[in-house]
Amino acid sequence: MDYLTLKAIHILSSVLMVGTGFGTAFYLFFVNRSRSVEAIAVVSRLVVKADWWFTTPAVIVQPVSGAWMIHLAGFPLDSFWIIASLCLYALAGVCWLPVVWYQIRMGRMAVAAHEQKTALPDLYWKYARRWEALGYPAFSAMVVVYFLMVQKPV
Repeated sequence: MDYLTLKAIHILSSVLMVGTGFGTAFYLFFVNRSRSVEAIAVVSRLVVKADWWFTTPAVIVQPVSGAWMIHLAGFPLDSFWIIASLCLYALAGVCWLPVVWYQIRMGRMAVAAHEQKTALPDLYWKYARRWEALGYPAFSAMVVVYFLMVQKPV
């Protein structure tokens, strides 16, 4: 595969990964503030599906396509922007894995509360606060990775 085709795949997968993550976080963040158990049940299930269908494949494509492009372009592996990007990507991943775990559990709790016509349990809100707290460093890290990918500072 040529470099430009690979670069297009890399860019599209990064947009899909960060865009889906940001979009689903936006909806879950605001639906939580509505306190509508029915709406939260619907949105939280869709957030989990979006993560599995879109974010997870993109998370896999990113390092594979990035490593391939680094190889094709002949960039030194000890370049600042490569090391910094990998560290920030790892930070985002360390935040993202528990976020997925929280989302799955929050979705189950919301569906159960909706079916039983009860309020969301306190544990849901505890998880929601942790989910939100992990989202800020993950998203910030990815914004810096975008900058590093484009600028490639030395």
